[in-house]
Amino acid sequence: MGEKLKTTNKKMILPDRPEGYDTEMNHHHKKYLFVYGPVASRRLKRSLGVDLVPFKTCSYNCVYCQIGKTKKCTLDRMEYMPVQGILEELREKLKSAAPPNYIGLAGSGEPTLHSRIGEIIEGIKALTDIPVAVLTNGSFLWKPEVRAGLAGADLVLPSLDAGSAEVFHCINRPHPDITFDKMVNGLVDFSHAFQGRIHLEVFIVKGINDSVDSVKQIAAITKDMRLDRVDLNTVSRPPAENVTASPFEALESMCTIFPCDTRVIAETHRTMIATHQSASAESDIVALLNRRPCTIEGVAKGLGLHPNEVVKHLDVLHSRGVIRAVRSNEAVFYEGIWTA
Repeated sequence: MGEKLKTTNKKMILPDRPEGYDTEMNHHHKKYLFVYGPVASRRLKRSLGVDLVPFKTCSYNCVYCQIGKTKKCTLDRMEYMPVQGILEELREKLKSAAPPNYIGLAGSGEPTLHSRIGEIIEGIKALTDIPVAVLTNGSFLWKPEVRAGLAGADLVLPSLDAGSAEVFHCINRPHPDITFDKMVNGLVDFSHAFQGRIHLEVFIVKGINDSVDSVKQIAAITKDMRLDRVDLNTVSRPPAENVTASPFEALESMCTIFPCDTRVIAETHRTMIATHQSASAESDIVALLNRRPCTIEGVAKGLGLHPNEVVKHLDVLHSRGVIRAVRSNEAVFYEGIWTA
């Protein structure tokens, strides 16, 4: 296994406001490009999200993805979003909102595709004591530079949905250059090198990886890992493909197969947070969908919201029976349900 990852104590000097920002814009009404939320999260409670890559830019094209199919499947690591802009927006947002439980690097794609993720984490640490969580598919953890970049995070939540190459390609549909063995070895090595907490997410899809043998294969891999927890999840929102959730009772029975603390995080009911901001956004979404069916991306673009925020609002509205999801060709659209 690799050496322990080390964090730096050097304080980062935050950059000046990037060119093109409106210095006169009140931060309460500012349209944020990279920061969204806080949003309610099953794992992170109230999480302030930070988007590091463009919408649906990822190294996987998972069948269950709640924000749709991957538009750009790539292994190219680069500065997709400007570090200056991210840190400046975060500084502004932290002034205007109640402190969240976590600052989460996730959003619209795979965050470790950002080549300067380590500098972003360091910059966040210079801004606030709020813990930093990184939600990653784990596809780049075999890269030493990615492991080093994540060293400053407080919590990393990688994914492992398969115990074999066959299932890996079926459920995650990775970039052709990502092999199952490379991905697994990266996860194992990272788990022993990282000094923070690790919560591994295992996403179960009925008919793909929900058999006892499939789950045992995944659990066997976790025996070689240093984990604080395993979280079992399944489909709760309209997925990229027409796949089905595994029953909650089945997930509960799987917990005993894993060698460490394991819990089910799949939703069995909807949690609604009544705030003026969310009520206003939901009203705008309903007004839009009552007039025109839209995808998640369509709602986000039309109303100037982040896709992850849209997903949360759609989830609440769907549970209330105000809207419904319909599949058209390969896309999922949402439409309003008019009531007399």
